[in-house]
Amino acid sequence: MLDVAERAGVSKASVSRFIGEDRGLLSDVIATRIARAIDDLGYRPNQMARGLKRGRTRLIGMLMADIRNPYSVAVMHGVETACRRHGYSLVVCNTDRDPEQERQQLQAMRAYNVEGVIVNTLGHHLDELRELQRELPMVLVDRKVADLPSDLVGLDNRRAVDMALDHLHERGYRHLALVSEAVDGTSSRTERIEAFAQRTGGPVFYTGAGLGEQLRTFLAGADVGPKALFCANGVAALACTLALREFGNQACEDVGLIALDDLDWYPLVGNGITALAQPTHAIGVQALECLLRRLQGAQGPAQTFHFTPDLIVRGSTPLR
Repeated sequence: MLDVAERAGVSKASVSRFIGEDRGLLSDVIATRIARAIDDLGYRPNQMARGLKRGRTRLIGMLMADIRNPYSVAVMHGVETACRRHGYSLVVCNTDRDPEQERQQLQAMRAYNVEGVIVNTLGHHLDELRELQRELPMVLVDRKVADLPSDLVGLDNRRAVDMALDHLHERGYRHLALVSEAVDGTSSRTERIEAFAQRTGGPVFYTGAGLGEQLRTFLAGADVGPKALFCANGVAALACTLALREFGNQACEDVGLIALDDLDWYPLVGNGITALAQPTHAIGVQALECLLRRLQGAQGPAQTFHFTPDLIVRGSTPLR
């Protein structure tokens, strides 16, 4: 800054005003001289230092439970897009679904000097979440945490399950099973399982060892009428598809299949997998907009923003 000031023949304070938020206080002549000096010297302001001096870093923190999950990537893209539009940058921490990693990353958020946080949490560290929330505005994505009064943005899980089951019934399927990842305290998985059980009373299978044998038993059961599987997310859909492939193409043709989330590979399986597509980009944008309102001083009780999925019908749920 001193080099720029000397080259432009102005004070260091004038340079500070030019690169800060007080440029309007300078005359056009001085502003032009400073701009020319900055261009000649190739000067680039240290944005982090400027932010710390003002108590603002323009950084938003985002904690993700599993950055490899396509849902997480899509929501994160929505958040990052909204950050750029509002002049913020995004700092992302991935916990790899490891409770100890999540604890460490929650503690590390303070060191990054973020102005607010968007959290997709395992929900195992209530005390750490509460402590961070006392210091920074916080918005939860997809997963609520009991006893943590924070804004929540995510899917209307009960509505999504109803849409899936209504579609299957309209197509003639009468015997249904749900395939899910292990609950592990994840509220969205719990809500989907509970909604499915209340509507159908059908069996629930979990990804991992033994899934293939459970599906084989379900398909071979003596129940009369068409059968279908409802996969509660993309990970479950992949596990289910791989298990069905082991049975041969005939099994894939005999059972209906619908999945929550719409991933790029769904159209490539058979005649395509029917899906309930989450508006992931909109969820990410809403999470950031909600956080910005809190940063701007919005008060009041925690709010929940629920989104409805879009039903995309493909060949895996033909009329029976």
